[in-house]
Amino acid sequence: VLERVAAPDSGKQYVVRFTCPEFTTLCPLTGQPDFAHIVIDYIPRDWIVESKSLKLFFGSFRNQGTFHEGCTMQIARRLIELLDPVWLRIGTYWYPRGGMPIDVFWQSGTPPEGVWVPAQDVPGYRGRG
Repeated sequence: VLERVAAPDSGKQYVVRFTCPEFTTLCPLTGQPDFAHIVIDYIPRDWIVESKSLKLFFGSFRNQGTFHEGCTMQIARRLIELLDPVWLRIGTYWYPRGGMPIDVFWQSGTPPEGVWVPAQDVPGYRGRG
């Protein structure tokens, strides 16, 4: 269950970043594990996500079979529904199986002007590290 708490400094625009370098889910076809490095950036409106609940939410994917694209969008949809942020961006950088990494990106629109949004800085696949 994802939980939210009131955003501090409501009305000011700042970026919150969550990074999960050890995300795990299952391939829906083979049942084999898939691993990803996830970076989520968002600008709160009235709510921020409670970090422990996000960690447990991520852990719930360990036994779920889903394609990379569907998993990425499921996370994005849940955060948008819960938080109604000013802006949200998610990047999922999947480690390769079969020699081909799949990276999935989505954002809710253009970030507001004047807000510093740092690069996600996850390197293109060369061992991802």
